[in-house]
Amino acid sequence: MGTDTLHSDATGGADEAAERRREQRGWYFYDWACSVYSTSVLTVFLGPYLTSVAESAADAEGYVHPLGIPVRAGSFFAYSVSLSVIVAVLVMPLVGAAADRSGRKKPLLAAAAYTGAAATAGMFFLGGDRYLLGGLLLVVANAAQSVAMMLYNSFLPQIAPPEERDAVSSRGWAFGYAAGSLVLVVNLVLYTGHDSFGLSEGAAVRICLASAGLWWGAFALIPLRRLRDRRAPAREAALPGFRQLAATVRDMRRRPLTLAFLLAYLVYNDGIQTVISQASVYGSEELGLGQSTLIVAVLLVQILAVAGALALGRLARAYGAKRTILGSLVAWTVTLAAGYFLPAGAPVWFFVLAAGIGLVLGGSQALSRSLFSHLVPPGKEAEYFSAYELSDRGMSWLGPLLFGLTYQLTGSYRDAIISLVAFFAIGFVLLARVPVARAIRDAGNPVPERI
Repeated sequence: MGTDTLHSDATGGADEAAERRREQRGWYFYDWACSVYSTSVLTVFLGPYLTSVAESAADAEGYVHPLGIPVRAGSFFAYSVSLSVIVAVLVMPLVGAAADRSGRKKPLLAAAAYTGAAATAGMFFLGGDRYLLGGLLLVVANAAQSVAMMLYNSFLPQIAPPEERDAVSSRGWAFGYAAGSLVLVVNLVLYTGHDSFGLSEGAAVRICLASAGLWWGAFALIPLRRLRDRRAPAREAALPGFRQLAATVRDMRRRPLTLAFLLAYLVYNDGIQTVISQASVYGSEELGLGQSTLIVAVLLVQILAVAGALALGRLARAYGAKRTILGSLVAWTVTLAAGYFLPAGAPVWFFVLAAGIGLVLGGSQALSRSLFSHLVPPGKEAEYFSAYELSDRGMSWLGPLLFGLTYQLTGSYRDAIISLVAFFAIGFVLLARVPVARAIRDAGNPVPERI
C-alpha cells in the first residue's frame, strides 16, 4: 500500500506539473497578443497619424474644440493618453479588488482584452477629420490595456512556484517583444510600400492600426482557454475607484517592505519609461536622424529585448533577481552615459545605443514583475498588481518633466538625456536597501533559494 501511495503521489505531482506548464504556455501568449498594441499602435503609428487627423480638423489658429474646449491639434494625442491614464487609475483598483474577491479573473481579463482589441480594430475608421473618434478609441484601448495587464500579471504567483517565477516572467516579456518585432516588420513593409499595394499612406496606417487589434483579439483566445480561475477566500465588497486604491495602499502600509520595493520600482521605472519615450526625440532633434532610422532603431530594441529578457532571466537563476536588477540599473546608467557622447548624424552609433537599451529593457522589467510577485500576500494578487501597474503606467510623469526642464534650462538634449541617470542611481540605492527575503516572509510567502 505504501508503494501504491508513493506512486499515486508521484503521478499526481507529474499531472500537476504538466497542468502548470500548460497554463504557463497559455499565459505567455497574452504578452504575445497585446504587445503589438504597445509597439505598432502607441510607439510608432498612432501618435503621428492622430495628430495629422486633428490638424486637418483644426481651425485657422491650429485648435480643435473637443467638448468646446480649445486644444492645440499637436497636443491632442498627448492629452488623450493622459486621460486614458486617469481612467485606468479609477478602474484598475476596483477591478483588481473585484477579481480577488470573486476569484474570477478570467472573465474580467476577457472583458478588458476584447474591449481594448475592439477599440484598436475600430481605429481603421479614423479617416478624414475624425479626431474625436480617435481620441475616444485611444482612451478606451489604453485604459483597457492597463486593466488587462494588471489582471494578466496577477496570474503569475498562481501559475509559477517561487523558484520558477523569474524564468516564467522573462519568457512572457520575450514572447511580447518577439510578437512586437514580427508585426512591426510586416507593418513597415506595408507602410513603406503602400503605393505598390495600391494604398494611400493614410489607408496603410489605418490597416496597421486595425491589424494590431485583430492580432490582440485572436491570440488572447489562447490564454483565456488555458488559464484557470482559483477559488477565492471570502472578502468584503470592493469599494469605488479611489477609495479602493486608498484601501489597497492602507493594506500595503502594513507591509512597509513591499511598499519600499514599490517605491524603488516607481523611481527606476520612471527612468526606463522616459528613455523609451524620449529616445526618438533625442535621435531626431539632437542627432539629426531621419524617421526611417528611428523606426529601425525601435525594431532593433524590440528584437534584442527578446534575448535580453531571456539572458537576464538566466542570470537571475544564478545570482538572484534582486542582484540581477541592480546590475541592469548599472547597465542603464552606462548606456545613458554612452548616449551623451553619441556623434550627430551617425546612425550606426545610435543603433548601438538602441541595442544597449534593448538588452537591458526586457530583463529589468520582467524581473521586477517576478520579484514583486513574491511580495504580494496570497489572495490579493490582482489588488496589489493594480498598484504595481499604476506605478508602471500612471506615475511615470517625473522623468519627462525632468527631461523637459533640463532641456529648457540648458538648451541641450544631451544634458536632458544624462539627467535621467538620477532615476537609475536613486532607484539602485532604494532597491539595494530592501531586505527582500524578509519582505517575502512578511507577505506570508515562501522564500526562494535565490532571490
